[in-house]
Amino acid sequence: MPQVLDPVKARTIDEFIAELRLLKAWAGNPSITEITRRIHRDWQRSGRPRGEWPARSTVGNCFQLGRRRPNSDLLLAVVQALVGADEAIISVWRQSLRAVLGEAEAAARVSAYDRLPAGLSVFVGRADPVARAEVLLACDRGMTALALEGMPGVGKTSLALHIAHRLLAGEHTDAPVLFANLRGSAPQGPSADPAAVLETFLRLLGTTGDRIPYDLDARAALYRQLLTGTGALIVLDDAADADQLRPLLPGVRGCCTVITSRRALTGLDGTPRLSVQPLAPDDSVELLRATAGAERIAPDIQAVHRIADLLGHLPLALSAIGRHMRDHPSWALSDYYREPLITLALEDGVRTALSASDARLPESARRLLRLLALQPLQEIDAATAAALLGELPAAADHHLATLTAAHLIERTAAGGFRLHALVHAYAEERICIDEPATRIRQALSRLLEHGRSRDAAVRLETRALRTLRLPIPRQHAEAAEETGPLQQLHAGRVLAA
Repeated sequence: MPQVLDPVKARTIDEFIAELRLLKAWAGNPSITEITRRIHRDWQRSGRPRGEWPARSTVGNCFQLGRRRPNSDLLLAVVQALVGADEAIISVWRQSLRAVLGEAEAAARVSAYDRLPAGLSVFVGRADPVARAEVLLACDRGMTALALEGMPGVGKTSLALHIAHRLLAGEHTDAPVLFANLRGSAPQGPSADPAAVLETFLRLLGTTGDRIPYDLDARAALYRQLLTGTGALIVLDDAADADQLRPLLPGVRGCCTVITSRRALTGLDGTPRLSVQPLAPDDSVELLRATAGAERIAPDIQAVHRIADLLGHLPLALSAIGRHMRDHPSWALSDYYREPLITLALEDGVRTALSASDARLPESARRLLRLLALQPLQEIDAATAAALLGELPAAADHHLATLTAAHLIERTAAGGFRLHALVHAYAEERICIDEPATRIRQALSRLLEHGRSRDAAVRLETRALRTLRLPIPRQHAEAAEETGPLQQLHAGRVLAA
């Protein structure tokens, strides 16, 4: 069979049906009547009762897109009718269909409720974004929605729930409440199917199963009809993209919708977007105090500020380190210097959060993210990224925009780009796992040719190779004096090997 008829590449039911259409064309494009006749023949030979034989129209529906609960038995019967009794080919289609149906079933599993989850027991700071959100979501604005965007671990969900609970205590006291986790950044499995979310929402709003339409647009229309005049509060957490969100937005006057996403939701026209930033320094200290205990951080507040700075004031990391401080009283605050501090934060949730976003990137953007570990924590531009990748600046700029949309890097006021300290640490971990040393050296060579003096080039190359635990050329050993004693120790180990 030609390579185009490869059902393994199908990821959704619609993609599987598209491959099935190609298979029909490859088989000579028999009519639906002829395919039905062949299925009847095969099922008669296998002893299946006539009452189970499909009608012509049922077989025709197997080639229609937009099906959500297809009959897998019949789909495989269609494949057999097209390819004959070649079990090897049928087995490939069977495995593909199982994978596709598993994906569809996972997407149909939704976590949706008619109440808000409890907010975090510890919520600090955020006075400015909370105030701004309440202005944007004021009932007198009519149809209101607000998207909270930001990097993994920055506290979007906790902020959204805090805002929602405040709205419930104010203007939306008696309003219906709907909450759904859309799994847009779930580390495994697909994001939630909006049709499945709407089905659950409709049931929560009192619609019986027999009155729920099959079609997505019809479900969305009924959803909006039921929400009209209710002043409902809807929280859509961890959205994948604008396409997933559009059917779930009420679009009726008086309803408020709070959205969170790791991605820039540029496709939602008319929906204001609020960037959620890491905590302010004093709020970071307050979060550590609330998590670790006041007496735990009291001995050295200056060290606590340094710890918060090294963690980039990321709430997920601060909470992880606060718990470690609480559970390990024998650790002095001075023990939390960069190496163990960053490792502890990555181990306790930050790595998982970053990896989930990283996994959804295109391959070129993922590679650039790793190569950015070769740069110190400073602003970079498209030309520097192009040097790392060995591509034209326009291509590098596209990859930088992709990383920015995923909130894995941020655009600076000067028009450059910068990595958060923990994203940089994650990239340092991944580069030696995902990129061969030869390719890393090639990227460094291109970077060093990118407008740097020889002395600066030697220092940068030495620092990068030492950080990544790669062999350092002996002629660069004198650059060790430019670094701290811990890095010199690492360099000595590599040079002695």
